[in-house]
Amino acid sequence: MQLSRPIAQNKALQKTLNYRNLDVPKAGEMPIDPHMVATDHDHTELLLTLNYITPLSEPFLQRINRQLLTEPFKARQLLLQIGEIARRVYYVKSGLLRGYFFDENGKEHTSWFVQKGDILLSASSFFDQSPSAEYIEVLQDSILQSLTWYELQTYYADFREANLIGRMIIEKYHVLSEARNRFLRITDQTQRYRRLLADYPQIEQLTTAKNIASYLGINRETLSRIKSRLLRTGMSTIKRSLVF
Repeated sequence: MQLSRPIAQNKALQKTLNYRNLDVPKAGEMPIDPHMVATDHDHTELLLTLNYITPLSEPFLQRINRQLLTEPFKARQLLLQIGEIARRVYYVKSGLLRGYFFDENGKEHTSWFVQKGDILLSASSFFDQSPSAEYIEVLQDSILQSLTWYELQTYYADFREANLIGRMIIEKYHVLSEARNRFLRITDQTQRYRRLLADYPQIEQLTTAKNIASYLGINRETLSRIKSRLLRTGMSTIKRSLVF
């Protein structure tokens, strides 16, 4: 789930963030709480993002900065398996992951991809603290930052701004769920593939044709035909444009 990115408006703050070797957004949208400058550089990107949603109080900021866990994960590692309970909510600092499951016929279905800047969790398992119905797999070496379900509950109890952030995340998940349902209702397979490339322009360089096909709800042979057809169409268009 992609969160809105914060914008560094204050030049002095932007200079400080650049000094910390951070990926700083361009100026122009919203002032940044000066407390953010004092935080651990490893966490600044996420904290700026949360601060963009709503200003964070200093106690809340300090609590998150103290409890946020940063971990590296290797490609092909399973972050969650079916039957396990999702204990943590993650922020993707870098990398690519997917959620997938097997239907009653043993066919694999990729439900979603997440990438840098996204919030990652198995929603039903995490919010209900119930066994997961899906796997979460690391597709590219990733760095994830996470909080536990219990830590999140204490934030809701102790900080008003945490409830606003939590509500906005849940609302965003509903919007993304509807978007995924609309995507699956696209009957034209080529149009569905185009939509995927619009959402994830680098996806073909980052994961396998098998994973892409399972996300699109088609087999690899059909995906190969779609790509070949689009390539031929593109070549024909280029040739026609060269005819005077």
